[in-house]
Amino acid sequence: MSKIDLTIHREILSKNVQKARENNVIIPTIAQMQNPETIPAPIQEKLRGVGLWDVNPLNLFRITWKNEAKESGGLFQAVPNYVEIPSSLSGVPCRIIAMAGKWFPTGCHKVGASFGCLAPRLVTGQFDASWHKAVWPSTGNYCRGGAFNSKLLACESVAILPAEMSQERFSWLKSIAGEVIATPGCESNVKEIFDKTWELKQDPQYMIFNQFEEMGNPLWHYNVTGYALADLFEAVKRPGDRFAGACFTSGSAGTMSAGDLLKERYPHLKLAVGEALQCPTILDNGFGGHRIEGIGDKHIPWIHNVKNTDMAIAIDDEDSQRLLRLFNTPDGEKYLKEELGLEDALIEKLSWLGISGIANVLCCIKLAKYYELTEHDVVGTVLTDSAAMYQSRITELDEMHGAYSVHEAALDHHLHMLGLKTDSLKELTYTDRKRVHNLKYYTWVEQQARDVKDLNALWYDTESTWDAVHAQAAELDELINEFNEATGLLKNL
Repeated sequence: MSKIDLTIHREILSKNVQKARENNVIIPTIAQMQNPETIPAPIQEKLRGVGLWDVNPLNLFRITWKNEAKESGGLFQAVPNYVEIPSSLSGVPCRIIAMAGKWFPTGCHKVGASFGCLAPRLVTGQFDASWHKAVWPSTGNYCRGGAFNSKLLACESVAILPAEMSQERFSWLKSIAGEVIATPGCESNVKEIFDKTWELKQDPQYMIFNQFEEMGNPLWHYNVTGYALADLFEAVKRPGDRFAGACFTSGSAGTMSAGDLLKERYPHLKLAVGEALQCPTILDNGFGGHRIEGIGDKHIPWIHNVKNTDMAIAIDDEDSQRLLRLFNTPDGEKYLKEELGLEDALIEKLSWLGISGIANVLCCIKLAKYYELTEHDVVGTVLTDSAAMYQSRITELDEMHGAYSVHEAALDHHLHMLGLKTDSLKELTYTDRKRVHNLKYYTWVEQQARDVKDLNALWYDTESTWDAVHAQAAELDELINEFNEATGLLKNL
């Protein structure tokens, strides 16, 4: 069964409605996340007094790419927040546009993916908000989004993430999640996370929201991230421009479904998936640890529509680390301003690139070089989170390499950005894609008890799987509207 189960459980649903009423919870629709100007005026008015990270149910309405870039009181804008990477920085003539996750609540777009997983079970009554504990297995950001949404929806949460993730994540989670579990290892130790969820599953009170297999994740990204990137391109395109490519590193691969939408709208667009060179699972059936926080490895996520992926690109984690320093130190900024002539506003926006966001941009550069894209081509991506999540990492890099300098900034730019080549990437043939898809068997059928018939359906029956899930947004919105009507909160605003 690949579609999202929207079977109604009336008795628990009525309890969820009561709990939402008591906690002033109104749930936004996917359509409102696409077009936040349609959010009811009384809610927009109340948001003027709410901080972006405040634990306030109204912040559910800020799960959109179109928030104003404000720490508090911001409303919405027609064009998503984005950074355009100039050719002087990228070294390629094409335009690279990157939507910024920094202006979501929690500073990361994963708050949307986790909403996509929780909302269907909440508004159908499959999840009992007064009894179940929502478990968020993650390589870092998803459990933050899940814990935050759980708090806003007055649910108990458990966050699971690798012990070697950045200190900022753990510090913040302790104040939000009911329980925080650190599993052994780094970004690519995903199996250890899955093992912990199997252990918790033995207790029926724990409900697992596994981003790597929950179809609510691609539903949200297709209908919200995909639409937002298309809106962004239409807003910034110049005469003769074409949307030539999109690149997303694979954490859960949920963002790849934004590429499904873009390929429908722009049939010539090339869709690339990125991963760490230190753990090249897609490229080379490889394994290993890496430092690109925000992506996970050593398996192919159930929700990755591999058949629709044109290219696999591996990024050296050293490139992303060096550029994090270039974009977030005074001497790095001095180089960008004085040597490259970048404007102050753009230099400030480069802090919107977290480590996986930098890796996404590097994927765009490699794709542009491979396909020899021109100044009439546009490549799109997203910045999952920002450098605000990695200040401790910058301090660690300073301690490891010594004080930064303008000379070192020039070296980093030339070696780790301008010097990128078309190595460690592969344009995927039909049989390449099938090979990658087949790797799902070992994680999902052998280890996670998924049905091999469903695995085959993901490959052979696009219409009843991927297309059907993408289309469920309308049905989910109907259930959300019915839920809000039952609480009576919206009509009483």
